[in-house]
Amino acid sequence: MEPKRLTDEEINDAVSLAVREAIDFVESEIAPDRIKAQRYFDGKCDLGYEDGRSKVVATKVRDTIRAIKPALMRVFLQSDKPVEFIPRTPQAVMAAEQATKYASYIFNRNNGFDVISDVFHDALVKKVGIAKVYYDENPDVEFDEYTGLTQQQAQMVEMDPEVDVVEMTITQEAEIDAMGMEIMPALYDMKVAKTSRRGEIKIKSVAPEDFFVDRGAVSIDDCYVCGHSSEGRVGDLVEMGFDFERVYELSGDVDSATDQEEDFIRRGWDDDDTSDSHIDPSMRKILITEAYMRMDIDGVGVPKLYKFLCAGQDYEVLDYELCDYNPFAVFEVDPEPHTFFGRSLADIIIEDQNVATSLMRGLLDNIAMLNNPRLIVNDQAVEMDDVLNAEIGGIIRTTDMGAVREISVGATATAALPAIQFYDEVVRAKTGVSGAAMGLDADALQSQTAAGVNAAVQAATAVSELIARTLAEGGMKQLFRTIAKLARANPNPNEMMRIDGQFVPVDPTSWGADLDMMTNVGLGNGAHDQRIAMMQQALQLQMQVFGQYGAMNGLVTMTNIRNTVADLMGLAGVHNADRYIQPMNPQIEQQLMMAQQQQQMMAQQQGQQSDPNMAFMQTEQMKAQTRAQVDMQKAAMEHQRKLLEMAQKNDLDRDGMAQDLLIEAAKILGQYGTSVDVERIKAEQNAPRQFMPMQGMM
Repeated sequence: MEPKRLTDEEINDAVSLAVREAIDFVESEIAPDRIKAQRYFDGKCDLGYEDGRSKVVATKVRDTIRAIKPALMRVFLQSDKPVEFIPRTPQAVMAAEQATKYASYIFNRNNGFDVISDVFHDALVKKVGIAKVYYDENPDVEFDEYTGLTQQQAQMVEMDPEVDVVEMTITQEAEIDAMGMEIMPALYDMKVAKTSRRGEIKIKSVAPEDFFVDRGAVSIDDCYVCGHSSEGRVGDLVEMGFDFERVYELSGDVDSATDQEEDFIRRGWDDDDTSDSHIDPSMRKILITEAYMRMDIDGVGVPKLYKFLCAGQDYEVLDYELCDYNPFAVFEVDPEPHTFFGRSLADIIIEDQNVATSLMRGLLDNIAMLNNPRLIVNDQAVEMDDVLNAEIGGIIRTTDMGAVREISVGATATAALPAIQFYDEVVRAKTGVSGAAMGLDADALQSQTAAGVNAAVQAATAVSELIARTLAEGGMKQLFRTIAKLARANPNPNEMMRIDGQFVPVDPTSWGADLDMMTNVGLGNGAHDQRIAMMQQALQLQMQVFGQYGAMNGLVTMTNIRNTVADLMGLAGVHNADRYIQPMNPQIEQQLMMAQQQQQMMAQQQGQQSDPNMAFMQTEQMKAQTRAQVDMQKAAMEHQRKLLEMAQKNDLDRDGMAQDLLIEAAKILGQYGTSVDVERIKAEQNAPRQFMPMQGMM
């Protein structure tokens, strides 16, 4: 079977089926656990109780989550850069710094504290927290009124593509022109709406009960379909440009697959679904679903990611478009390998809340029975009104001293309290939330050294640190990666950002893909005061190097020193460092150094002109240098002359040796008749020789 281009009907059927199956999976498999976790977080449990007995619930789920959440928020938000982009090449250093600060700026502009608080809470209670990052082009409408415009002026206003004329009236009044003639020019009064579109990156948290994903998904990147549904109005879709009649037919009672979970979590009561839709049709409720799904619509054999906008209970597709990213970031605290939904912190300690509730109820019931014991009464021998009177010190009138007796009840506190403490330790071991971790367990930490206390605290926080690292490496990285993608895909040429006290233009297109990410979650880097101490030591080293070797030391610059001081102030909670120290960067530093060198040169020139002794000394120094150069040249010429003389003398000596050789050879031949090998002797004499200079001769 070969791929083919899909029709609109086939696209609608495929998307509707995929969304419905994904929502059915969440409703049947995930929603019941989340509803139970929310009930336990609200201080309820599944244990029954008898009339007249204690109904108290040990809120272990809520107490544990409320204890660990502030620590997680502090770990992530104590740094002004929760996520840092790391360059892969030297050329990407500036781009990485700009991407880091711009992503943090977008995060803070969208009230990142509230977003992180919501998704952390959802992850701790409802298995996952979902954050959505998207690019929104909101139209900004301004209404203006003009009076007394001429026809030419009115036409100019109408020609503006961003202006829509709402009202216009034309008036004519008789006037006398410069020639004394009566004219009646037309004057225009206009009311216009000027619409300007300004896009920006938005971040919001999505309720887990509104989010859906297919059954076979392992992560948000490999899912077949994912998305979220929300309750909207007919007018919302009409404002997007859809036909009113079509949208109105799809509206009606909003009864999504996760409606039960939504009703319980958000309201806790039934929705009567009353509205004024019979008066204003545009306010009629409609289910709006946004789905992201891979599909081969063009029939090329390669599926692409599309964004589908669906409406109504049947998830009819209204519109779709290509999408190059998935906008969701998924936060989990205890992920399960090879599955999308892991465990929440509430899932881990739900059963412990039942046990702790049972123990606490038994303890309270026992104390109540000890304080108000049951009585065995002979109603014939006592006044029952006296027996029923619970006043302290009240008198019971009786004719028989044995007519009233207490039922003996043993004190179980000695057994219940250790059991309660045991289960408290069980919860602490599972979650990492303990008194030692928060510095509150005085009995456990007393009479210990500082190292012992630190070791105890670190051991107690091991589980909570793992939770923080899981959140960082999962949802936090996904969140900031999507911010960077959107910034590169939708650059704003007029975007400016403050970096190191200066406003610089932001160019996301220059970031490229040569950037890695590192989460700064404050784990494994020591305590806050230890980081401050380390930065202070670094500052001392920088000042020592800079003071001893100057600005051209090659190791520390003024920019480095300024950054260290600014980081120290940030750790101390002072983030407006520009108020106390001026901005500094390599360009400014280079300009300052050049200005300082020019000042030094000018000072030297002025000093030379004003001091005749200095000028005389410099002249004598130049003369001495000139004499030294002349002497060196003379010595070199003398050395060359001596070498030439030695070479000439060597040639003369060789010629004399050759003549003496011939004479001696002739004598030997004449006296003894023996010939001499003159050629061999000449060859040995003419062979090159190496001379070793004697010490002190060079």
